Amino acid sequence: SPGFMKRRMMNDHAHSPFSGAPAAAPLYASHRKIHPKAVKGRFRRLKWWLTAVFLVLYLVLPWVRWDRGAGMPDQAVLFDLEAQRFYLFGAELWPQQVYIMTGIMILAAVGLFLATAIAGRVWCGFACPQTVWTDLFVWAEAWIEGDRGARIRLDKGPRDSAYLTKKAAKHAVWLAISAVTGITALLYFTDAPGFIADAAAFAASPLVLGWMAFMTISTYLMAGFMREQMCLYVCPWPRIQAAMLDDDSLVVTYQGWRGEGRAPLRKDQTHAERQAMGLGDCIDCGACVHVCPTGIDIRDGLQMDCISCGLCADACDDVMTRIGQPLGLIRFDTQAAQAVKAERRAETPAVPTRIIRPRTIVYTLLLIIATAATVMGLVLRPTAGVSVLRDRAPLFVTLSDGRIQNSYTVKLSNMTPQPQSFRLSVTGVPGAAVTVAGGTEDAVPTLTAGPDRVETARIHVRAAAGLPASTPLTVTLTDAATGTVHSSGTVFLSP
Repeated sequence: SPGFMKRRMMNDHAHSPFSGAPAAAPLYASHRKIHPKAVKGRFRRLKWWLTAVFLVLYLVLPWVRWDRGAGMPDQAVLFDLEAQRFYLFGAELWPQQVYIMTGIMILAAVGLFLATAIAGRVWCGFACPQTVWTDLFVWAEAWIEGDRGARIRLDKGPRDSAYLTKKAAKHAVWLAISAVTGITALLYFTDAPGFIADAAAFAASPLVLGWMAFMTISTYLMAGFMREQMCLYVCPWPRIQAAMLDDDSLVVTYQGWRGEGRAPLRKDQTHAERQAMGLGDCIDCGACVHVCPTGIDIRDGLQMDCISCGLCADACDDVMTRIGQPLGLIRFDTQAAQAVKAERRAETPAVPTRIIRPRTIVYTLLLIIATAATVMGLVLRPTAGVSVLRDRAPLFVTLSDGRIQNSYTVKLSNMTPQPQSFRLSVTGVPGAAVTVAGGTEDAVPTLTAGPDRVETARIHVRAAAGLPASTPLTVTLTDAATGTVHSSGTVFLSP
């Protein structure tokens, strides 16, 4: 194969008889531009459907409305960094509830581990944003410049008016797609209709415009120019996936026992004649290489660069159909199944795929545990929070009646869209009395907080003299409507 011959030539030159010592391998190799060829088949159709679904979700989601009540944002998905709130449909997450976002990220990671253990890099091939946007950019490129052969001829041809026109049109479409991507990314962090109105009135802030420009340029560069380089050199997942795979993982596989040896197919040659000559089903047409988005030859075996998109299987199936041979020369299969098939030189009877095995069981259990913990965190997340900060100057005050007074600042977070009222009390200090600044000891101390607000109040705690220098103190707020208790610990200082 070309890949084998290239490696053979490199090895031959590595031990030059003229140098007397192995030649050093080059530290840099220039980038080889890849022109993936269009292909039709079941995996290509699946990729197009998933691309359409993901793009529609990405573009539409910021415009979905969700009624949260008066004075609250009505965007279903909003990451409001200025107000320090994350709104996910009916859930409102505060900074104190970052553990829920951590749970969601753990879910995504374990889900990716499980998917990789079962079917290799299917995430990379079908659902990764880099893959989705690269497919969209390649489609635009083929629409303007033509399929693989036409694009290669255009790049190698003269720099005439036709070349400049097609290149300018392609980059204009790429920039338009990138701009829509950048604007949509921004809409997840601000009110979508409000931003569009500000942009139309040229009232958007420089920070907002800078973020939009950054996302636009990043999309343009990564999906238009870097493409497979993001998968091969930037993304760490190809290096990690090896720990997730085993011989029972479904990966894109070239059935060498059936395809070797390779040789072009002559028009007057029958399959029986090829078998008699010791030739296999592979006619060495290179279709599998031409459609590969990372430019590898799957016939060289399982490789880190393969993103498991299955396009090579579609291309090979098309060739097998045209020459009248069985499909599946390139297919999703396991290494264990291939070992059995190579031994008996046949695909039947079918070798079952072992989905249930120790590592998939462990990943599934971890997924269930992480899901349960995240759901519990969402359901049981507090409706209010309280934090207490003791005054440092003075540390304490001795009153005219001999009692000791400490003062505190209470921050009360109301995490609901309705106003809340709380009864204030303290425990831990014998005989302690608490009052809100400006109130009297006879009144029942009460704190209130507006909807989705953080309120600040100053309180005084008084106790008889003779206590230890530092006594643990608990400030408790009891919801007047539900009886839910929220508390925070501090200390009471005495002489």
